[in-house]
Amino acid sequence: MSMTDPIADMLTRIRNANRVHLKNVDVLNSGININIAKVLKKSGYIGGYDIKKNEKGHDILKVYLKYPDTKKSIINDIQRVSKPGRRIYVKWDKIPKVLNGYGVAIISTSKGVITDKEAREKNVGGEVICKVW
Repeated sequence: MSMTDPIADMLTRIRNANRVHLKNVDVLNSGININIAKVLKKSGYIGGYDIKKNEKGHDILKVYLKYPDTKKSIINDIQRVSKPGRRIYVKWDKIPKVLNGYGVAIISTSKGVITDKEAREKNVGGEVICKVW
């Protein structure tokens, strides 16, 4: 069975694993998912990620979640913005701020997958993939 939106699947798996305080979660290994994981790691929302083989021998992306203590989690919510049926593109000066700068918008640009702050600094716009806070 083919998957329509692998990015939404990754974000949903991270959101669900975060709610039940799992240490790690396995997601589909793809280039865009690895780039999103890099941005989440650089922003401090996840502990890290690895590419592993599952029992069938396929590559999977293992995302390690981060919790400061037992009751709180770093990621309060993660939302998909641009979807396959409705792509959301913005210019560099119209990039939305997430919670007045407390959150991060992940944007796919011509310079790669970067945060909203980096996109404003580089004066590049692109597709808003998701918001994390």
